[in-house]
Amino acid sequence: MVNCGPVNLATIIDPHPDEAVALVSRGKPTTYGALRGQVAGLRGGLVGLGLDPGDRVGIVCANNRSFVVAYLATLGAGAVAVPLNPLSPPRELETELATIGARVVVVGPSAQAAVDAIDRSRVPALEHVVSSSDGAPTGPGAVALADLLAADPVPVVERADDDLAVLMFTSGTAGSPKAAMLSHGNLRSNIEQVLADDRVPRSPDDVSLGVLPLFHIFGLNVVLGLALAAGSSVVLIERFDPVSALDAIARHGITVIAGAPTMWSAWANLDGSDPSAMRSVRIATSGAARLPAEVVDQMRSRFGVTLAEGYGLTEASPVVTSSVGLAGKTGSIGVPLIGVEVRLVDADGSDVLIGDAGEIWVRGPNVFQGYWNDPDATASAITPDGWLRTGDVAVVDEDGELFIVDRVKDLIIVSGFNVFPAEVEEVLLEHPGVEACAVVGVRHPHSGEAVKAYVVPTEGRSIEEDELIAFSAARLAGYKCPDKVMFVDELPQNLSGKVLRRALR
Repeated sequence: MVNCGPVNLATIIDPHPDEAVALVSRGKPTTYGALRGQVAGLRGGLVGLGLDPGDRVGIVCANNRSFVVAYLATLGAGAVAVPLNPLSPPRELETELATIGARVVVVGPSAQAAVDAIDRSRVPALEHVVSSSDGAPTGPGAVALADLLAADPVPVVERADDDLAVLMFTSGTAGSPKAAMLSHGNLRSNIEQVLADDRVPRSPDDVSLGVLPLFHIFGLNVVLGLALAAGSSVVLIERFDPVSALDAIARHGITVIAGAPTMWSAWANLDGSDPSAMRSVRIATSGAARLPAEVVDQMRSRFGVTLAEGYGLTEASPVVTSSVGLAGKTGSIGVPLIGVEVRLVDADGSDVLIGDAGEIWVRGPNVFQGYWNDPDATASAITPDGWLRTGDVAVVDEDGELFIVDRVKDLIIVSGFNVFPAEVEEVLLEHPGVEACAVVGVRHPHSGEAVKAYVVPTEGRSIEEDELIAFSAARLAGYKCPDKVMFVDELPQNLSGKVLRRALR
């Protein structure tokens, strides 16, 4: 992909041959020619609904063709795509759609029941629910995706680099979940930065495994965006199962896998697996959380796969560093991508020495524009001269390779997904049996971290652990819910009354 000036990111699919396979979804291939036709039709359908440039479109679909077509059509219409977790409960979807003022939401079958249960009075801007489920859609503003796909195409809306393309909900570098603003230039720049790394060049002949959720920036831009820009194929998988995923890798001749540590751990510990199942894989990367060294060794010995770790975050679109093609030092997250500046700074904002720990600061065209309608949080995350404060602490060695050592924020990372304690605590406090609570992350052998809640019960109320976990599950996505609840008489606090999470950990 060559940057020829400001263009709409949706045009990344335009240069590739009509007959080349772009997607494999639910076992069926879609060529680039067919994909362009479907995207053009839906783009026309969305404009026909009255969608204007800058309007927000929620996309609540699993990893399938409907998501990809909706994403590219939304961008092409000049609107803003807002990918959301299709497994989120209605209340969480209500809050997110209301926060960004979505006018349209595109819904897959797995999320239809949750979207139907939304209280539309809490999402006043929402006008249309586009359903990809079988059968005639029902409810206010309901329309079938198939009908919109058959609309007359309209031209792609020209966009500038700083025009907003995606709102991605994230816990950010501090505070409760908020929507990170990623522009067309941010996302395209990061794709170009990765493709410019010629240590292991990408090829149109590559076949990528699309199992990372597309509502996560890792899946959206690293897996899908990179593959479409390179003109290669993506095999979309809606739910990760190590056995069936391994079968898909062998059957489709997967050459590129980007995954979270939990995926690699599941394969590394899978009994009875065929050691030749990954013989086609030439690029294997891990991100979103720290990769255990033993998993790296197991993948090499069992499958002959060399894992490369990287580092990134939503606010950087997301890739900052990569160790692909390097010697493979244990624990290394590699070196910064071309075009990405990285500093390690101390508490005073001064650069640290080699071998000393410092917070990672990032600057480049891939750094986001800020948080939606939250100038205070934006100012806290980005310095006046454009440096993104990541909240992650690392050291650098003599070769310029970085190693993550800690986090300065309270963020919990469960299977690569961000969970901010304040959001979980807010939900727990709604229960009449909870007087006070605090949430922390604890080590977990499979998910990296798990959510653990410490609860002070309301005096005179009887409350059970399972009751609180079920209460949370009805209001939060599954990965945000506490795995364990401990009942305590009081929470440790400092002199100003702030809960001391480190003491609870």
